[in-house]
Amino acid sequence: MMNWTTVQDLKQQVLRLWLRGDLLRALVPGQPWEPRRLTLKTPDTTQLSEHFEDVRKWVAQLSAVDGIRIQWRDINHRVIGLQRLPASVWLDSAEEAIKLIGKQAELQALRGMLELTLQRQPSLVGWLGVRPLQAIELAPHWPALLEVVAWMTQHPQPGIYLRQVDIPGIHTKFIEGHRAVLSELFDRVLPEQAIAAQHKGTAQFCARYGFLEKPAVLRFRVLDPALALLPGADLPDITLDAASFSRLDIAVTRVFVTENETNFLAFPTVPGAIVIFGKGYGWETLGRAEWLSRCTMYYWGDIDTHGFAILDQLRRKFGHVESLLMDRQTLETHKELWGQENRQVTHDLPFLTPEERKLFDDLRDNRLGVGVRLEQEHVRFGWLESALESISQSPSTRLC
Repeated sequence: MMNWTTVQDLKQQVLRLWLRGDLLRALVPGQPWEPRRLTLKTPDTTQLSEHFEDVRKWVAQLSAVDGIRIQWRDINHRVIGLQRLPASVWLDSAEEAIKLIGKQAELQALRGMLELTLQRQPSLVGWLGVRPLQAIELAPHWPALLEVVAWMTQHPQPGIYLRQVDIPGIHTKFIEGHRAVLSELFDRVLPEQAIAAQHKGTAQFCARYGFLEKPAVLRFRVLDPALALLPGADLPDITLDAASFSRLDIAVTRVFVTENETNFLAFPTVPGAIVIFGKGYGWETLGRAEWLSRCTMYYWGDIDTHGFAILDQLRRKFGHVESLLMDRQTLETHKELWGQENRQVTHDLPFLTPEERKLFDDLRDNRLGVGVRLEQEHVRFGWLESALESISQSPSTRLC
């Protein structure tokens, strides 16, 4: 079988240029097109004489392709005489190359986007050149995206919720669903002082561009009926925004933090105490409540590498936090309930106590078994009650 370059081979090469964005990019002002030479494997002189008819058909097929330019060379063969064969194949026009692979609809879509962008937001033409393939995927939404950009240029650092953005025909979910591309567009049109550059990624979209964010909240339960926070509720389950929680003024001496909602709801009564429903990594919200530094704090998480990593992180905010039921005795007592941790934390945790660090090392290094973990909800309730009874009987040295 001959390995000469076929028409399909040429189209595959052009398709690779398309997938890199090179063909569409050439249509954007400021992105000049340079003729591209395609790879061409041709018959040698032996094949020319031995497979003359196949070579003739191959030349005819290449000659019939629209959108390419063939450079020819003359070969004076000792048997069949003077023959003219393709020497190289060139793409002189991006438009013709696009037609060759049947992408005319995408070509027209980008042309329409270019025309509209030059009319409304000419500073975004460069973005179309950087991301042409993404652009044509967004073609149906491009007019609306330009409307959002126009609104933003008129209202930099708006100081409102996304829900309050009032653009006819455009709903909040549209903006939320296109935060990634809008970030790239906003960065091109907004002045530097209108962008909080320290905030990055779609998760920090609102903070970056000056929208209000949904307030962080903390959920806690009062564990002592004597701590009357709300009328008519002995042990209320309360959710507060972080700012309100940071300003609480209650006679709490002990604060428990647990990661499991069922344990949070079933947590036994403890004099002068509250329990907070934690949310894993990230304690910035809790860290705003400086009054917690005056309380005795306990963290109860899973006995696994991630549980100790969360404890380590919490201690970076509150160095006096003690662990609860995250010890070797608790782990060994509940051996029949061990599970397996799929992805373990492997970095060192400098804020653990010596005893905690030794248990963490044993878990991380799989000395007790592969990926051993004890989830906190598997700890027997009586074991928790015994631990809390011991805590309640010991005096707290802190007062919130």
